[in-house]
Amino acid sequence: MTRGSDTIRVLIPLKLRKKNGRPKIMPPADYSPSEDQTQDPHILRAIGRAWGWRRRMEAGEFATIQELAEAVGLAERHVSRQLRLASPF
Repeated sequence: MTRGSDTIRVLIPLKLRKKNGRPKIMPPADYSPSEDQTQDPHILRAIGRAWGWRRRMEAGEFATIQELAEAVGLAERHVSRQLRLASPF
């Protein structure tokens, strides 16, 4: 069991905006990436999708990961792995 002082919390300040009717994850206004650090749109999309799935599960829309996977048309293993991106720990 971990104590409160052993916990590391990582906060990622992101903003969601709609562009052409689709959600787009935006970095903070004061963020300027270095030349060797570019944003990977696939990773950002996966994080956003995972948080959306987590919210839907917490709202009771789906009781299990299997139900969620069937609803979104993906394999249960894939959904389970991507849900880890929305873990608060």
